[in-house]
Amino acid sequence: MTELRINGFKQTRDILKMLLPFIRFKKLQARALYSAAELLSSTELQHLTKGQSTRILDYLLVIQCENYVTKRKKTKGELRKMLDLTP
Repeated sequence: MTELRINGFKQTRDILKMLLPFIRFKKLQARALYSAAELLSSTELQHLTKGQSTRILDYLLVIQCENYVTKRKKTKGELRKMLDLTP
C-alpha cells in the first residue's frame, strides 16, 4: 500500500480535478473534497463567511459518512463547534 501526501488546497484541487474522471471508488468523497478544496483555495481560512463554513461542514460530513465505520467519527454538533458555527 502506498500513501501520497498533497500539501495545500490549490494543489489538492488541481490534482483531484485531473483524477476525478478516473476514480471508481469513493467518487462521492472525491467530489466533496474537490468542492471543499475549491472553496478553500479561493478564500483564506480566517475570512470564510458563515455560509462558506457551513458548506465546508457539509463536505466534511459527506466525506466522513462515506468512510468505514469507526468510533472516532464526529457528530454534526461537534463539527459545528470546531468550526465555530454554534448558534
